[in-house]
Formats: sequence, C-alpha cells, structure tokens
Amino acid sequence: MQGNSSLEFIIATIAIIFLFIGIYINKQKETSKKVTESTIANEKVNYTKIEALGLSKREYEVLCKLAQGHTNKEIASLLFISESTIKTHVSKVYSKLDVKRRTQAIQKAKELEILPIS
Repeated sequence: MQGNSSLEFIIATIAIIFLFIGIYINKQKETSKKVTESTIANEKVNYTKIEALGLSKREYEVLCKLAQGHTNKEIASLLFISESTIKTHVSKVYSKLDVKRRTQAIQKAKELEILPIS
C-alpha cells in the first residue's frame, strides 16, 4: 500500500511539472507573437498594396519570413505548417509579385513598400 501511494505521488509531481512547463512555453509564444505583431504594426507598410496584390495573411507572413532570410524548412517550423504548404505559399507569392526567385520577391516587395523596414 505504501509503495502505490509514493508512486502516485511521483506521477502527480511529474504531471504538475509538465503542466507548468506547458504554461511557460505558451506564455513565451504569446509574448513573441505580440512583439512581432507590434513591431510590424509600427513599421511603414503599405497595406493597400498588399491587398491590391491579393496576398493572403499567410502569404504575407511567408514573404516576411523570406525577407528575414529563413529557408522553407525554417518557415514551416516557425509557422507550424508543412514544408510543402510553405512551397505552395512561396509559389503563390512569386506569382502575385510576378517574380521567379526569392531575391526578386524581396526586392519587389521593398520597392512596393509592403515589407517592414529592417
């Protein structure tokens, strides 16, 4: 009987530890997201042009990550979606900006003033 209650105590302690780790990680994500959103909001970005190009919110996020120098794999990890989905978004961004390469997409986006100044 004594052994079962000590085992239950250990399991409960581990569960509580993981609960607090999960809460901490979630808070870090929220803080990071708020900082990113407020940084983008404070930058001079022409949202009218973004809308005129027909870029979706996700495609715009991908474009910003491209401009930051991230690979498709890194962007997929950062946005919690598959790499093949990122490739689709990148392809759509290229099409909407009428470019063929990342460097061209970034350059054109800067010319159109749709990227935050970095």
